[in-house]
Amino acid sequence: MATIVCEIHNSDDRFDWTGFYRVTEPGVLKIGPYQGGHGCLRIPFNRGICGQVASTEKPHLINDVSSVQNHIACSPTTKSELVVPVFNGVKGLMAVLDIDSDLPAAFSVDDTNGLLKIINSIFSRDIM
Repeated sequence: MATIVCEIHNSDDRFDWTGFYRVTEPGVLKIGPYQGGHGCLRIPFNRGICGQVASTEKPHLINDVSSVQNHIACSPTTKSELVVPVFNGVKGLMAVLDIDSDLPAAFSVDDTNGLLKIINSIFSRDIM
């Protein structure tokens, strides 16, 4: 996970914070590994965009985080966010991958699909 985050984070200047929030107990995400400034240490599934992705198991692309009521502002400079679920075979949801940008509307559907393709090629629902 650390290598994946490092490679993704350093691949694009739009990415100001890139990291995994891992499912460590039912209904809870905990930080790590990540690249960038400080992140939130613990996120319940019922809070924030990462929590929403964890609970729905669907990716979310947010063009303007200030327009989202349940956004958790770990950094005051974050303007847009892309979060995708990460699955691991039989265990189901194991994490979410969160990418923040200091630019508004920094991400596109193509970014979402590309990130899902990368993540699904590494962590698959079909792993036995």
